[in-house]
Amino acid sequence: MRIRPVVPPPADFNFAGHVLSRNESRAGRVAYVDDHGSLTYGELAQRVRRFAASLQALGVRREERLFMLSHDTIDWPVTFLGALHAGVVPVTANTLLTIDDYAYMLAHCRAKAAVVSGALLPILQQALRRGHNEVERIIVSQPLGALEPGLHDLSGLLAGAPHERPMANTHADEAAFWLYSSGSTGKPKGTVHTHANPYWTDVLYAQNILQLTDKDVVFSAAKLFFAYGLGNSLTFPLCAGSTVILMAERPTPAAVFRRLIESQPTVFFGVPTLYAAMLASPDLPPRDRMRLRLSVSAGEALPHNIGERFIAHFGCDVLDGIGSTEMLHIFLSNRPGEVRLGTTGKPVPGYDVELRDEHGHTLGPGQIGDLYIRGPSAALLYWANRDKTRATFQGAWTYSGDKYVRDADGYYTYSGRGDDMLRVSGQYVSPFEVEAALSQHPAVLEAAVIGKPDADGLTKTKAYVVLKSGHEASTALEEELKVFVKDKLAPFKYPRYIEFIAELPKTATGKIQRFRLREREQAAH
Repeated sequence: MRIRPVVPPPADFNFAGHVLSRNESRAGRVAYVDDHGSLTYGELAQRVRRFAASLQALGVRREERLFMLSHDTIDWPVTFLGALHAGVVPVTANTLLTIDDYAYMLAHCRAKAAVVSGALLPILQQALRRGHNEVERIIVSQPLGALEPGLHDLSGLLAGAPHERPMANTHADEAAFWLYSSGSTGKPKGTVHTHANPYWTDVLYAQNILQLTDKDVVFSAAKLFFAYGLGNSLTFPLCAGSTVILMAERPTPAAVFRRLIESQPTVFFGVPTLYAAMLASPDLPPRDRMRLRLSVSAGEALPHNIGERFIAHFGCDVLDGIGSTEMLHIFLSNRPGEVRLGTTGKPVPGYDVELRDEHGHTLGPGQIGDLYIRGPSAALLYWANRDKTRATFQGAWTYSGDKYVRDADGYYTYSGRGDDMLRVSGQYVSPFEVEAALSQHPAVLEAAVIGKPDADGLTKTKAYVVLKSGHEASTALEEELKVFVKDKLAPFKYPRYIEFIAELPKTATGKIQRFRLREREQAAH
């Protein structure tokens, strides 16, 4: 694999300006295709500049926040990049949350304006009526009908705005945008990133690992409001001049298959739960109807058997990697031609990774430890949360909260979240290891493992199991699964308890919320 030289951005740097300048020669090439139309790079540049001018005309000033509650359409990159171009700070919101969540975020970020998809406008308005927010302007993307007085139609703003307003002279280290953590361990945190951070994720990960070109067509099941999706559908393809397929609906297997066949993407980004569902679907299309050259998996570790089956069917590598909202994108990854299934690969060039014990001592091969990362894409802080900022951002290093083990060849294998690790019979048990073993059984679609105290108060493993279609829960199957895991792992690791469940609780990124299962267990006793 060819490692490209690293050139840092200049001190005065605006990421939106960087993207537009890289694509001046591609004005006629299609940048985005969504469910209703397409947008060329020339049209994207014009709309970005016009939205920046619109924000200024509406009185939204530099460094003020713009709350974004938008579906994945061509308006999303226009408003996000337009805000950056103006020096305004977009705050992206998950479109699948509750009104209470949005009310909390609006009060927390103190946004002065909001941009919202027409279908989500009633939800935003209900959240705003909860009070404790400072929103003065609401801009509606693709409204469903006539707008109430005081609301602004995005298309109307763009049509009437000049497109030659000067770009904000921002600094590379200046706050550029916020991302809220997905809430896999509780209340989301406002994570503040700089203008330089997406640049670094492109230079280090996308250019070295993905090696996208302007001939690629990119499709990400992960949405733009996530750190993972933002890189997949905006940072990386726009820096390479690729074409991006956007999908507003939820990424069900059927919806994904339709885009893989109709749009013919060459690079696909998904998550393990989606890959498992795709492979289990009776509508899985044959390989010759698609033209993928590469797929990427993140969000949670990809089980060996899912990766093996995916490669066998699709005929391309699937690169398992780990990133985080705090580091903006993937920093530990498998590489094309060097995939070792069941592992998360090696550090992306430009990032340093260490495993440490509870005393902070660096660990060697074969020892499970806490994962720390050092790299230039780390966030500045969690907004208004000094204690958690200090706990996570420790000098040049970022504490991930994940447990990993490194083998003698330098490959890292996921061992669970720090707060998910179990100590059974005096020994550590990785929930993911047990889940991966269970998922190899032909009746199991997916599984999640937590700790459950037995009658003596000792921790034992309990598995929540979702069965594939055509299989029914039974005591016989429960015993069969226990024996199945015993044959694959050390005996003390097998699940003493198994509960069959219709669906696992997850974040919108597909991460299993084991803390919800623990809450369920506590409520039952």
